[in-house]
Amino acid sequence: MIKRRDFLKLAFSQCALGAAAISAPSLVLAKTKPPAERQLAFYNLHTGEKLSTTYWADGEYITQELASLNYLLRDHRTDEIHTMDKNLLDLLYVLQQQVDKSGAYHIISGYRSPKTNAKLRQNSNGVAKRSLHMQGKAMDVRLPGVELKHLRQAALQLHAGGVGYYPKSNFVHIDTGRPRFW
Repeated sequence: MIKRRDFLKLAFSQCALGAAAISAPSLVLAKTKPPAERQLAFYNLHTGEKLSTTYWADGEYITQELASLNYLLRDHRTDEIHTMDKNLLDLLYVLQQQVDKSGAYHIISGYRSPKTNAKLRQNSNGVAKRSLHMQGKAMDVRLPGVELKHLRQAALQLHAGGVGYYPKSNFVHIDTGRPRFW
């Protein structure tokens, strides 16, 4: 017969293993009353395109809205479209809740094709060879009305991925890779 204490230890360890498989944004969302909808707004600085969307509702992602986001966040240099990581969208949603500021994220860079990434690497040592932008798992953003250092600090507190701080260029890099910062 299993003792109550041993049962609770086993149950806790199983929960911990299961939680590790859940994305950090999902964990943050789970700590609060889940919203009926998740909305984001973006302004692509390179193309001038804007999008305000409800990308998640009634417990699921909305395929058509995700396609619209993928298009908006395409590589503006090559017009290549790539599927953006849903966890990245959730991370940006949670981040916006953390800073308590509505409005459109200004997009400096979303998806970046391998060709574009290689070209940018030739001109800058700040571009990673295996950038998560090429996988649709990173964005460079700013949020008007929120000080850049405040946006960075809020992103760091989420412990949900990489956070790069570029005050001279006026953006924060957010990705869904392992938690790290620069």
